[in-house]
Amino acid sequence: MMAIIVFVLFVGLVLAVSTYTSRRAAGVGGYFVANNSVHWGVNGIAFAGGYLSVASFLGIAGLIAFFGYDGFLYSIGFLAGWIVALFVIAEPMKRMGTFTFSDALNRNFSHPGIQLAAGLSVLVVSLFYLVPQMVGAGVLVEPLLGIPHYWGVIIVGSVVIVIVAGGGMTSTTYVQFFNGGLLLSFAFILTVLVLFRGVSTADRPLEEGAAGLESYRYERVAVVMSGGTPRPDIPGATVTGRHAVRDVYTGEETLVLYRVARPVPATSLPEGGYTASIKGRALRFDATAVERLAGDPVVMIQDWWWLDDRPGQAPALVEAQSRTVIPGRGSLVNGAPESLANRLRQMGAVTELPGEYEGRTGSVGPLRLLSILSDRETVVQRPKQVSFVTDAGESVTVHYEEPTGGDVFMRPGLMFPLEAREGAPGMTTLLYRLNFISLMLALFLGTSALPHILIRYYTVPSAEAARKSTIVAIAGIGLFYILTMYLGVGSVVAGALNPESNNMSAPLLARSFGEVLFAMISGIAFTTVLATVSGLIMAASGAVAHDLMGNLLRREVSDTAKVLAGRVVAVVVGLIGIVLGILFRGMNVSFLVGWAFAVAASANLPALVLMLFWKKTTAQGIIASILVGIVASVVLIMLSPDMWGQYGFDPATAPMPLNQPGIFSIPLSFIVLVTVSLATGKKEIASA
Repeated sequence: MMAIIVFVLFVGLVLAVSTYTSRRAAGVGGYFVANNSVHWGVNGIAFAGGYLSVASFLGIAGLIAFFGYDGFLYSIGFLAGWIVALFVIAEPMKRMGTFTFSDALNRNFSHPGIQLAAGLSVLVVSLFYLVPQMVGAGVLVEPLLGIPHYWGVIIVGSVVIVIVAGGGMTSTTYVQFFNGGLLLSFAFILTVLVLFRGVSTADRPLEEGAAGLESYRYERVAVVMSGGTPRPDIPGATVTGRHAVRDVYTGEETLVLYRVARPVPATSLPEGGYTASIKGRALRFDATAVERLAGDPVVMIQDWWWLDDRPGQAPALVEAQSRTVIPGRGSLVNGAPESLANRLRQMGAVTELPGEYEGRTGSVGPLRLLSILSDRETVVQRPKQVSFVTDAGESVTVHYEEPTGGDVFMRPGLMFPLEAREGAPGMTTLLYRLNFISLMLALFLGTSALPHILIRYYTVPSAEAARKSTIVAIAGIGLFYILTMYLGVGSVVAGALNPESNNMSAPLLARSFGEVLFAMISGIAFTTVLATVSGLIMAASGAVAHDLMGNLLRREVSDTAKVLAGRVVAVVVGLIGIVLGILFRGMNVSFLVGWAFAVAASANLPALVLMLFWKKTTAQGIIASILVGIVASVVLIMLSPDMWGQYGFDPATAPMPLNQPGIFSIPLSFIVLVTVSLATGKKEIASA
C-alpha cells in the first residue's frame, strides 16, 4: 500500500506542475517554444530531465549489473554526444531556428521539401525513441502496482497526452526540470546507501525490502556420474530430462542442463490443502498434487539444474530457475503453476571476496568498491539464460548464474567481445568490433540530432543562454552517469536482478533498502518516462503542425489551427507509442534507444552539420540526405540479427550482420548530401 501511495503522490505532483505551468502556454509561441522565456539554468536541468530517460536510469544500470564494464560504455557514449552539442550545435541552433529543427535547416533555402523531409525525420526518430520509454513504463508498474505490463504503458501514455496536449512546451519544460532534480538527488542517495552497505558474501539483503522475502540461496548438490548421467544427492530424486547447449562453431557442449524430479516436503494446513516451499516461497497445493514418500506427504517438483564439472573440483548440480510453457496448459515457474505467489526469484550475488576481507567489506569508498569488484579473487554470480523446446513441445527458458571473476566482470568483453571464440571464422572478430564502433558512433553523433533535445534550444531567449544551458546539462548528466556505475554494481551485490528483465535492476536495488525507497525510486523513474515522452511527443507535435501541415495543405495555416493540430498529434502519437510499447516488451531499453540514436545521427546530423559549415550545401542535398538516412538506418535495423529474432527467425541468418546500423547509414547520408549538393549546385550555377 505504501508503494502505491508514494507512486500516486509522484504522478500527482507531475500533473500539478503541468497544470500550473500550462497557464503560460497561450498562443503558438507559448505552446511550441514556451515563448523563448525559460531561464538557462532551468533549461539545463530540463535538458537533463528529458535526456536522462529510462534508458539511462533503468537500462544502463541493468546492463552494468548483467554485463559489468561493457554496460558503462553506453554511459560514455551518451555523455560524449553532448560535446558535439556544446561546440557545434547549441548556439547556431538558437540563432537560426524559430520553432522546430526544420526552421534551422530551411533558413537559407525556404524550400518546402526541406520542411517535409525534416518533419518526417522528426516523426520517425521520435517514434523510435518513444518505444523504449513506453517499455520502461510497463516494466516499472508491473512490480510496483501488481498490474500487467500493458497497463503501465497505457497509464504513462495517458498522462503524457494530458501534459502535452494541455500545456505544450511550458508544461513539458517544468515537468522535465522537476524530474531532473529528483533523478539526480535520489540516484546520489541510492549510491551512498550502496557504499555504506558494502559487499558481503554471507549477509544478503531482503529480496522484497523490509516487509518481504528472504533472499534465496541457490542449492548445490554433489553428484555421482553413472553412464554419463548424474545421480543427484537428493533422496528420491531422479533425472528425467537433459538439454545440452553446444558451441555454434565447434559443436562442443558448453552447458548441460538436467531436469530433476524431486520430492519437496509438504505440510497440511488447518483450513485444508498443503503448503510446500519452492525456491523459498511457501506455495499452496491441493490434495491431488500431494504424494506419499515413506508415509510423509510430498509434492513432486520437476525443475532444471546445470552441471558444474569444471576441472579441479568434484562435479555438482547447481539449482537454476525455469519457466515452462506447456501448450494448452499454461505456464510452470520452477516446476509449479505460475501465480502471483509463484514467480521467478531474484538473482545475482558476490560469492567470493579477496582473502583480506573474510567475506565482508563493511562500508567502502567509491574507488574501493570498484577496486574490490575488479579483483581476480572476487567472484560475481552473473545471471544468464538459455531457451529451447523439449521433445514434448514445451517451451522452456532456464535462468542460471554463471560464476564470473571480478577481473573479467569489470573489464571490456562480456557484452562487446574483443575476440571471437575458438573455432569462429576470422570475420567474427571484425563484426564484433564493427558493431561496437557503430554503436559508439551513433551515441556520439546522435545526441545533438535528437528532436526533443534540439527543440529545447528554442525555449531560451538567446544563443548565450543556449550555450550556458548546455553546460549545465553536461554537468548534471555527467554526474548521473557516474552514479549509474554504482547503481549497476550495487544491484548485483544485493542480488537484486530480475532474471527476465535487466531493466528492473535499479528499482529492485532500492527495494532491498525498503519498500518506501523502492516506491520513491519507481515513482521517480516513472516521472522520468513522463518527462522524456513529453519532450518526444512535443517534438512530433511541432513537426506535424508547423512543418508538415502547411506544406501538405499547400496554404497558410493560422496559429490557432497549428496549436489545435499540435494537440491532436500529441494524442495520436501517444496512442501509437502505447501500442509499440506493448509489442516490444522484454527488450532492454538502452539497446532500443541505441537504435533511435542511430536513426537520428543518420537522418539529421549530416544535414545540420554541413548546412552550418559547408557553403556548397543545397536544398536538394539536404532533402536527399535526410530521406536516405531515414530509409537506410530503418531498413538495416529491420534486417538486423535482433529484429530477425523478433520475427521468429534464426538471428544468425539475418541479412544485416550487425545490430547497429550507424557505421553504414551515417557515412552514407554524408556522402549523399555532398554528392547531390555538388550535382545540383553546378546546375544552379549553369542556369544562372
